Amino acid sequence: MTMSLFITLADDSWQRAHYALIVAAGALSLGRTVTIFAGGKSVHALAKDWSGLKDIIPDAELDSRGVASFRDLRDAVIDLGAHLMVCETGLALTDLTPDTLCETVSVRGIVTFLEQAGDRPILAL
Repeated sequence: MTMSLFITLADDSWQRAHYALIVAAGALSLGRTVTIFAGGKSVHALAKDWSGLKDIIPDAELDSRGVASFRDLRDAVIDLGAHLMVCETGLALTDLTPDTLCETVSVRGIVTFLEQAGDRPILAL
C-alpha cells in the first residue's frame, strides 16, 4: 500500500515552498500520492508568477549551482500528478485570482484539504 503525503504551506517563504516541492517530487518519484495545500500568502507558490514569495533565489542562480530550480520542481510535481490546492482566503489576501494560478491548481477551503487528509499526518512547511 502506498502512503499519501499531505503538505501544507502557510507563509510567503520561497525557501519553504522550494523545499516543499523537493519533498513532493521525491515522494511522487517513489509512487506516493501527494497533495499540497497553499494557504495565506503561500498561494504565490502555486501562481504562474511566484514573485510574490519572499527571498527568492533566481532559477538561473540555482541552475548554475546544479540545484533544481523552482520552475523545474513545480513543473515536475505537476507532471507527476500532485494534487495542488490553494485556499480561497489566501487568494483574497493576496489579490490573486484563479486565472493567475497554474492550470492544475484548484481553489478549495481548508476543510476540503483536511477531509482528504483524514487521519493521515500533515507535513506543515
